[in-house]
Amino acid sequence: MTANLYAASVPAFQQMLKNLSSILTKTAAHAEAKKIDPSVFVNARLAPDMHPLARQIQMVSDTAKGAAARLAGVDVPSMPDTEATLAELQQRIAKTVDFLSSLKPEQFEGSADRSVELNVGGGQKMTFKGATYLTHFALPNFYFHVTTAYDIVRHNGVEIGKRDYLGSV
Repeated sequence: MTANLYAASVPAFQQMLKNLSSILTKTAAHAEAKKIDPSVFVNARLAPDMHPLARQIQMVSDTAKGAAARLAGVDVPSMPDTEATLAELQQRIAKTVDFLSSLKPEQFEGSADRSVELNVGGGQKMTFKGATYLTHFALPNFYFHVTTAYDIVRHNGVEIGKRDYLGSV
């Protein structure tokens, strides 16, 4: 049986991005109710050497759109990392979901064996077969940053729980 990488990636990316959007909506409401400057959340981080919420969401977006584009054999859309407000982060998520919605399952045919090459910094490259790239690199990276964004928001007092993270399945 041939792996269906569209089914294994795009719907999962879309669901978690929508869940993350809902979490940001709750974050904005919490900030307003508690009279907290929303930038406190945007710039919050779990540890001094970790990225803040804004960067976590940018990396969620980058991972989803990058993985889907590479597996579909299309150009990865460019999105400058300039978001500095909860509203701008929401727009970033919406643009990512829109891109994912533009992809068709047929574009992923043969992607399990397609070669995927990434530049990982310092001139270093990693090369994967599509199925390995998705299951051993892209999905774990995606969920890491979604979870870290969730944890930052929860750690800063927003009343969210596992159902917010999972959304409706």
